[in-house]
Amino acid sequence: MPEPTKKDETPNGQPEESVAPDSNGAPPLPEISLEVSPPPEAVAEGKEPVETDGKKPEPPEPEPLQAVVAKEPPSPTENGSNQPQPGGVGVKEQAESANSTVKEEGPCSPPPPDDDAAATTCPSPTPPTEDANSLKKLSIELPNDSVPAMGRKDSVWSLGEGQAPEELEKPVDNPPLSILLIEKPQSGTVQLGGDITFVAKVEAKDLLRKPTVKWFKGKWMDLASKTGKHLQLKETFDRVTKIHTFEMHIIKAKENYAGNYRCEVNYKDKFDSCSFDLEVKAEQSSQTLDIRSAFKRSSEGQEDAGELDFSGLLKRREPKQQEETPEVDVWEILKNARPDEYETIAFKYGITDLRGLLRRMKKIPKEIKKSEAFAKKLEPAYQVDKGGKIRLVVDLADPTVELKWYKNGQEIRPSPKYIFEHKGTQRIMVINNCSMNDDAAYSVAAGDEKCSTELFVKELPVKIVKGIEPVKTTVNERIELECEVSEEGAQVKWMKNGVEVPTGVRSRYRVKCEGTKHFLVIDDASREDTGTYSIMATGGTSEAHVQVDLKPLKIYQDLQDMTVLLGQPLKLHCEIYPGNVPGRWYRNGQLIQPNDRINIIHRNKVHRLEIEACSLHDSGDYTFVPEGYSQTLCAKVHVIDPPRLHLDSLNFPDNTVTIVAGNKLRLEIPITGEPTPRVVWMKGERVILDSGNRVRAETYGDQTSLTIDVTEREDTGNYKIVLQNEAGEATASVKIKVVDIPDPPEAPLVPSVGGDWCTMTWDPPKYDGGSAILGYFVERKKKQSSRWMRLNFDLIKETSFEPKKMIEGVPYEVRIFAVNAIGVSKPSEPSKAFTPLAVTSEPTMLVVDDVTDTTVTVKWRPPETIGAAGLDGYLVEYCIEGSDDWVVSNKELTEKTRYTITGLPPGAKILVRVKAINAAGASAPRTLQHSVLVKEVIEPPKIRVPRHLKQTYTRRVGEAVNLVVPFMGKPRPKVNWLKEGKPIDPAHVSIRNTDCDSIIFIRKAERSHSGNYVMSVQVENHDDTAVIDIQIVDLPGPPQCVTIEDVWGGNVALAWTPPKDNGNAPITGYTIQKADKKTMEWYTCIEHYHRNCIAITELVVGNEYFFRVFSENMCGLSEAATQTKKSALIVKEGMQVKQPEYNDHDFKEAPKFTQPLINTFAIAGYNATLNCSVRANPRPKVIWMKNKIAIIDDPRYRMFSSQGVCTLEIRKPSPYDGGLYSCKAINDLGEAQVECKLEVKGGFTFYELLQRGVPLHLIDKYMNETKIVEQEK
Repeated sequence: MPEPTKKDETPNGQPEESVAPDSNGAPPLPEISLEVSPPPEAVAEGKEPVETDGKKPEPPEPEPLQAVVAKEPPSPTENGSNQPQPGGVGVKEQAESANSTVKEEGPCSPPPPDDDAAATTCPSPTPPTEDANSLKKLSIELPNDSVPAMGRKDSVWSLGEGQAPEELEKPVDNPPLSILLIEKPQSGTVQLGGDITFVAKVEAKDLLRKPTVKWFKGKWMDLASKTGKHLQLKETFDRVTKIHTFEMHIIKAKENYAGNYRCEVNYKDKFDSCSFDLEVKAEQSSQTLDIRSAFKRSSEGQEDAGELDFSGLLKRREPKQQEETPEVDVWEILKNARPDEYETIAFKYGITDLRGLLRRMKKIPKEIKKSEAFAKKLEPAYQVDKGGKIRLVVDLADPTVELKWYKNGQEIRPSPKYIFEHKGTQRIMVINNCSMNDDAAYSVAAGDEKCSTELFVKELPVKIVKGIEPVKTTVNERIELECEVSEEGAQVKWMKNGVEVPTGVRSRYRVKCEGTKHFLVIDDASREDTGTYSIMATGGTSEAHVQVDLKPLKIYQDLQDMTVLLGQPLKLHCEIYPGNVPGRWYRNGQLIQPNDRINIIHRNKVHRLEIEACSLHDSGDYTFVPEGYSQTLCAKVHVIDPPRLHLDSLNFPDNTVTIVAGNKLRLEIPITGEPTPRVVWMKGERVILDSGNRVRAETYGDQTSLTIDVTEREDTGNYKIVLQNEAGEATASVKIKVVDIPDPPEAPLVPSVGGDWCTMTWDPPKYDGGSAILGYFVERKKKQSSRWMRLNFDLIKETSFEPKKMIEGVPYEVRIFAVNAIGVSKPSEPSKAFTPLAVTSEPTMLVVDDVTDTTVTVKWRPPETIGAAGLDGYLVEYCIEGSDDWVVSNKELTEKTRYTITGLPPGAKILVRVKAINAAGASAPRTLQHSVLVKEVIEPPKIRVPRHLKQTYTRRVGEAVNLVVPFMGKPRPKVNWLKEGKPIDPAHVSIRNTDCDSIIFIRKAERSHSGNYVMSVQVENHDDTAVIDIQIVDLPGPPQCVTIEDVWGGNVALAWTPPKDNGNAPITGYTIQKADKKTMEWYTCIEHYHRNCIAITELVVGNEYFFRVFSENMCGLSEAATQTKKSALIVKEGMQVKQPEYNDHDFKEAPKFTQPLINTFAIAGYNATLNCSVRANPRPKVIWMKNKIAIIDDPRYRMFSSQGVCTLEIRKPSPYDGGLYSCKAINDLGEAQVECKLEVKGGFTFYELLQRGVPLHLIDKYMNETKIVEQEK
C-alpha cells in the first residue's frame, strides 16, 4: 500500500520548509531521521528487514515501534526509490553539535493539535511496499541559532519523499549573471565582539527610481525590523557616478550572529540576489556555567532587541517581571519524565538548547526499574492499515492479576470488534476492522501498574487522476483550473508559488468541488495572478503555470530622433494602441512636467510633447513609458550650436608650417563657440597636454596655442584640433613639417651577378628629412678589406646602379648614401657579400617523356657549359599555347633531369621550358619546339605475372603470404580480385592497389585460403586477367590402420591404409619404425617409403615387436604415428613355445591434485611462484588461469611442469597481478582444478599505475579492493 502524502509534501518529494501560523516566523525545527525495518510478513515474503536493536521480531506479533539512539547516519537507499521502507521506525539522533542534522527515513505522523504535551518525535510504523530497500525521508533544517523548545502545537513538520539519486545526478543550471548588483557583499570573518560591514552597490544608469533592497539572515528573517545598537542599515547615492550604495553594519558581533545572509534587490520586473556568510571566531573559555543559565533564552523587547536573537522571534510576548522561583533540579525532572514531555519541561523552565541538554543526559547512567506486574509491556507504538487487524500483547509476571484495557482513558469491553485472548501469561487484545476512530492511545492496567501505547491507523492516499493544465490569457479574463482526484470529498490544498491560496469570502479566488473534480476559479484575472499553481493531495501533487499578460501593445508610430537648432521649436509625436493607456515622458531618466514652455498632449492614440524654443538643456534621451507596460518608446534630441576654428589667421599655404629641426615653434589659433568649447590637440592618437615639457598645448579664452621648444623630426605630422561643447564639436588640422638630413637607406640588394659586374637596387630612405631626395652616392669594397671606394661623383637620381670592372671570384660589398637639400645621410648597412660569377648555358635535348589527362613529364640533358659557379638545379616553367604567361611548375629547384608537371587542364596545349640555375642566376631557357596536348593516350592493360606465380604458389599454415603482381595500362586501370568466382573477404585477405601493381597479403595463412585467385585489370573497354593458384599446406595425419599381415622366420609383413588428412599436399612417403616389447624403444626401419605394404626383415629370433608408421608430405612427417595393435613374436623354426597370457594392468587415471594451491602473499617487485602437484595418466594438459581467464603467451608468467609438479612463476609482480589464480589439468578421462588467492603487498599509487600503462578500469578495481582489504584489517 503506498504511503499517504502529508500536507507539507512537495510534488517532487523534496522536503520544503514551512512555519506554523502562530510561530511569528520561527525557524524550522531540527531535522529528524527515522529508519524503517520490515515486519515479519515482509521477512516471510523474502524481503530483507533492517535490524533494529539487534533483535528479530517474533512471527505472531506485529512489529512494534522501537526508539533507538544511533550515532551513525542511516545507510542510503540502494535503488533510489522514493517509496517507504517497511517495518518499524528507529529514531537516530546525531548529537555531536548544535547544528547536527537528523534525517528521518519513513513517515512521521504529525501530533494532534489538542495535545500540548505531545512528544517531539512521533514514530509511525510503515506498511510494506514493493521495494523493501527504499526509504522515505523527512528533512527539517536547523539554523545556527538555538531554537526554543515548544509544545506539540507549535511543532512544525515538513514531510516529503527523499530525492532520488537520479534526480541528484541531474546537472544544475548555472545561475544567471547579476543584472542589478555591480558589487556584491562578500563573505567575512570577525572576532567575537568586533565590527564588520557588508556593502552592496547598484548602478542607477537605467533605473528611473531607487531600487528596493532587503537584507535577510538565513532563508526567512528580514533584518529591516531588527535594527538596533548591534545592527545598522545605511544607504547612499552618488549623483556623479549614479551608484546606489547599501551597507549593513554589525556592531559587537556575537556567536549567534554567524550564519548565512542574503541581499535581495528588486526593481520592477528585475530581481537580483547574493548570498554571503559571516563567521564569528570565539575565544576559548574555560568558565563553568550554571546548567540553567547555559540554556536560558534571551529576554526580548529590551536593550538587546537588535542582537539577532532567533529564540526571541518564536513568540511575541510582552516582557514580564522575573519572579523569584524556587530552585529546581532540571536533571531529575528530565530523568523521570517521558520523552514526549521533554519539550513541555524545556519550555516551562526556559531551556532553549534542549538537544544539548539531552546529549548531556545521555552520558548519565539510567536506573532501569523492573516492573513487578509486567514481564513484557506494550511497545511504544503500533501501526495498522485502515480496515486491518492489530494484536496488542502484554506478558504478565503474575497471571492471577486482574487486567483492564483502556482506550483514551475509557475502559474497553469485549465485543466483536475487541476480542481478548489468554495464552499462558500473555494477554492479547485483538482489534478487528480498524477505522480512524481506532487511532488513539491505549493502555492496560495490572493492579497498580500501567503501561500504554499509541495506535496509528493509516488511510489510503488520495491520488491525482487528471492534473491541472497550464493557462495563458490576458487581463480581465476568467481563469478556471480543473483537477480530478481518485476519491470524492477528498481534502486538497491549492497553492500559488508554494503559498496556500486564500479562499475566504473577500478573496479573489473561489474553490468548488463537483464529485472527484476540484476547481479553482479567478473571475477577473490581473497580472498579479501570474504564477505556478499547484494542487496537493495526500497521494501526489499537480502543478501548472498560469500566465496573465496585458493586452499586447501596438506601436503605430514610434518616436523619431531629432536634431534641432538652438532656439527652434521641438515636437515629439507617437501613436500606440490601446488608445486609453496614459503614459509619462522622461528626459535623461527624469520625469517631464508640463509648464509654459513644455506642452504634453494626449488624444486617443496620439501622444505628443511640444517645446516652443529649444535650449541647450533640452538635449538628451527622451522616453515615453506607457503605464503598465514594460515597453518604452525612445528618441534622441540634439540641440546644436557648433564651435568654430579660425585658421585664416595663420597665413600659411595649405595650413602647412615648415621649420628647421632645432628651432622653436609657437602656433596661435583663434576659436569661437558658446559655451566656451573644450580644446584638445592631438597628433595621431596621442593627446597633447598643457603640462608637457617640450611640446604643450594651451588655451586662453578665445584662442588656443601649440608650443614646441626644440623641434625634432618626430614632430613632423598632422596635428588635429578638436573643439567640443554641449552644442557639438569642430575639428581642423595643421601640418607641421620639420626638415632634416635624411635617414640612411636600407641595405642595398644585389639581384643579379655577372662575370665582372653586378646589378644593385635599393629603396629610398624611410624618412627623407622633410626635403626631397636629390640623389645617392654608391661605395664598394672587397669583403676582406676595410677601404671603401666611391663609384660615382655625380649624384645618381635612380635607385639602381650597375658596378663594373670587378674581379671574378672575389666577394664584394656595396653601400648607399642619400642626399637632400640639408645634407648627406649616414651610410646604409653593407649589402650581403656577393661574388661575380657567370651563369651556365641552357639545358639540352628537352623532350616529352609521358602525357596523361592532367600531367606532362619531360626530360632533358645537363648544360654543355656549367662554369665556375656550378649547377644548383633546374627550374621548369610552362604556359598555355597562345599566352605569354609562364607559370613556374616546381617551387623548389629539382636536381633531376626529369620532371612531371601536374594539375594541368585536360585537352589544353602547353609549351614547356627549362632553365639551369646556379649562384650567378638562371641560364637562358630551353623550350620545346612544339606544343604538347594534355591528353592521356590509352594503353591497354597488361598483367605481368611474375615467373614464380605462374605455377602453384605453396605456403605452410601460419606463414605470411605477400604477393606483388605488377601490371601496365593507361589511364590507371581498375583492379578486381575474385576467389573461386566470389569476392574476397577483406577481413581475411588484405589487398592494396597502386598505379602499377597490386599486393595481396595474408598475415597468417590457413588452409581455407587455398584456391584460385583471379585478378582482372580493366581500362575502359580493355581488360586482362590472370589466375594465381595458392596452396596452403600442413602436416599430414597418421595412416588410418596398420596391421601385421604375416610373420615367418625373421620377417614380418605389414600393411596400412593412407591417412584421411593429407595436409592439402600429396603424400610423398612413409616412415616405418619398430620397438622391442621389452624396452619399447623405437628404431627407424625405413624412410621415404612409397607403398602401403612392406616386409620387415632381419628381426631377432625370440623377441616380440611392435610397429608404427608415420605419413609424410612436403611439410614433413605427421605429428602422430599409427601403431599395430598386436605384436609379432619371432620364433625359431621348428620350435613352438606357448606364451602364457597376462592381463595388462590399466594405469589410466583421471587428473587428481595431490597438493592444492595455497593462498599466497607476494612483495611487489619480487618474483613469486605458485606450486601444486597432479597425478593423471595419460599425461594431462595443464592450463593456468588468472581470474578465470587463461594465461597464454604472457611474458610476465613462466609455467613449468615436471614429474606432476606444476609451477607458475610471476616475474616482478605489481598490485595489478593480484587476484584469483587457478590451475586446471585435463586428459581424456576428465579434468580437475584448484584455486588460490594471490595478494601483492607494497602497492603502487594511482599515478605510478598510470605510468606503468595499467588500464583505468583495472586501476579503479585495484584501488577499491585495496580499500576493502584495509577496512577488513
